[in-house]
This record gives sequence, C-alpha cells and structure tokens, in this order.
Amino acid sequence: MGAVNGDNGKPWWILVGGRRRLGRALAEALAGEHNLVLTSSVSWETEARWVAELSKQTQVRSLVWSAGDPNVVPTMMADLAALGAAGIVPACAVLVSGTFPEQPMGQWDPASLEATWRVNLSFPLLAAQALAPGLADGGCLQFLLDIAIERPFLRRLPYSAAKAGLAALVPGLARLLAPRLRVVGHALGTVLPAAATDPADLAARSLLQNVGTPEDLARALRFAAQSPYLTGTILTLDGGTRLS
Repeated sequence: MGAVNGDNGKPWWILVGGRRRLGRALAEALAGEHNLVLTSSVSWETEARWVAELSKQTQVRSLVWSAGDPNVVPTMMADLAALGAAGIVPACAVLVSGTFPEQPMGQWDPASLEATWRVNLSFPLLAAQALAPGLADGGCLQFLLDIAIERPFLRRLPYSAAKAGLAALVPGLARLLAPRLRVVGHALGTVLPAAATDPADLAARSLLQNVGTPEDLARALRFAAQSPYLTGTILTLDGGTRLS
C-alpha cells in the first residue's frame, strides 16, 4: 500500500492533537508541504475560521478523537476506514496530544494519576494501534516525548513517568511494525513557551541560549519521515538543555 497524494500532489499526514497550541502551530508549519488530517478532543466548531484559512494552503480533514471517550477506539477505526475509502493513505502520523499537569508528591490520588496517564500514555498507544494499519508502506509513526524521560520533572513526576513509558514503546513498536513502518520519537525541550513563562529564563537553561520553535520541530519531523533507514530511535531537540 503506497502513499496516495491529494489532488494538489502533497502527501497526507495525520496530526493527533492538531487543534491547540503546539499541534496548531505544527499544522501551520507543515501545511506548505503536506495535506493534513487533524484531530481534536472537542468539536471543531469554534475553530472553523482557522480551519478555513488553513484550507487555503492545503487540503484539511478534521476529526474528533477524545481520550476520555470510552468509545474512542471504534470512533478512530471508523474514521480511518472512511479516510481510506476516500483514498487518503497517510505517509506519516504524529502523536502530538498530551497534557502537562503539575502534580507534586503528596497530592497524588488514583483519579488524577489515571487522567494524566490516560492522555499522555494510554491514548497515544491506542491511536498508534489504530493508525498503523492505514499508513502507507514505508510510512513513519512519530511520537512527541520530552527530555523529562532523561531528567524527570520533580513537580511533574506522573507526567514524566507517562512520557518515559511512551519512550519505551518506540523501540518496541519499531520491532512490531518493521519492515513496513518506521517509528521515531522526539524528546523535546521548550519549543513553544507558555504565555506565563519567561522565554529569556528558559533560553538561559540551554547550551545554545535560546528556545526552540514549532518550525524547528517541523524540520525534525520531516527529517524522520524522509529518512528510510531511521527507526526505533529517539531524537533529542532541546538546544542542549539536558546537558546544562
């Protein structure tokens, strides 16, 4: 099953979590070279204008996949079957969705831990399971991780544990899906600072004395997608923050 480009000649990519913040910025950075299937945990109604603007640059499909939906697996399967019936065979899938909650020790409880792990670990794994059969031969499944897999955030240990679990899946899925598909992870530093943070302070923590951008991440995603001998590995994009 080879990749099927859209009417504009561009290959299709799927961004799971392509509606808010980093997912949105990635969609804008990738739209010049790719058609996009974007998923969101909630209705796209409030983003209709943004989707319409993005559609002026490329072909766009929008889906609703919520980690909290008990029927999310059959929903994903039905949506992917519909895409296949429409001739959309993606060359790449990027698992963007996640949360970044502060959960210091002493405040943990079963419900909050389950919620963190559901969004940051269980849902990406379920999405990968659903996506893999529909990706084009030679396609690439890419996971967004965090440098917390090497240097856990002490006030975000449940989040760090979820990302570490997801990192462990990269070589495992690479073995399961080879030779038809490739699997790559990206351990990220700061690539889109939150509004409440100080970019100068974040930059000072890296060896390169700057913060990353969604365009930096988009280049890394393209590199992985276009590297047929790359699989089962995690690339680090943090400006050297983990070494500082």
